[in-house]
Amino acid sequence: MFDKRNRWIINVVMAIAAIAFMGVLIAPFLGAFQQTGSQTASTAASPTVSPAAQQAELETQAKGYQLVLQREPNNQTALRGLLEIRIRQGDIKGAIEPLQKLAELNPDEADYTILLAQAKQRLGDREGAAQAYRDILKTQPGNIGALQGFVDLMLEQQRPEAAVGLLQDTLRGANDANKVKPGSVDVASVQLLLGRVYAEQQKFSEAIAIYDQAIDSNPQDFRPVLGKAIVLQRQGKNDDAAPLFTQAVSLAPAQYKDQINQLATGATPTPAATTAPTNMSPATPPASP
Repeated sequence: MFDKRNRWIINVVMAIAAIAFMGVLIAPFLGAFQQTGSQTASTAASPTVSPAAQQAELETQAKGYQLVLQREPNNQTALRGLLEIRIRQGDIKGAIEPLQKLAELNPDEADYTILLAQAKQRLGDREGAAQAYRDILKTQPGNIGALQGFVDLMLEQQRPEAAVGLLQDTLRGANDANKVKPGSVDVASVQLLLGRVYAEQQKFSEAIAIYDQAIDSNPQDFRPVLGKAIVLQRQGKNDDAAPLFTQAVSLAPAQYKDQINQLATGATPTPAATTAPTNMSPATPPASP
């Protein structure tokens, strides 16, 4: 099994791709569910304010939003405000109620349900998280955020074959889904997820095969090229990996080139800027500001 560093490097393939699929709006919330200590960093940014005073101020703001919601329970501005406060407080349990309401009020916007699933997973409610992902995938079978979240949940539960089955089923149904709603399933991105699962299970030949399929179908997409390079590198096949890293650099948007070069040397890459627009083409850099 990969050690933590190697597993993290494999995940870089999906982390780089994620910006193209997850809305910028929810990025701060997603980070909070992964790091319960986020409020500490916020305190450090304001050294003149004591933690107790900051928490008191946050609670005062929360009570203000709660008063609004008593009068207007569907006020989404207040719900989002309360959600942000609870996350800044590190109160994931307290975030559940506004998230649940926002998900109910916005059934066509999967982001809130994805956040709800992640919150439930953080709290140990794995079945609740799984059901939230299933609810999304019933109507949006190609939602990459829900697929990635559900796959991560299955891997956490030591159910890699279930994760593989979910992704294979998604790929098998992609043509029909895209006939009904063009573009609803991004086949290349699902293949990337599947390749990642195979790689984490050290099923390297299967990972390389799925990356090769993605490369053949999307020759200008740097992501499967990078995925294949990383898998070969992890197998010690550096001579085979080197030209693929070079190819990935040539295809990648500018903000990812340094990261890929670092990966090619076996170093842990520094985070790229997260200014890429939603639905960015994987081979096209965003316009200059």
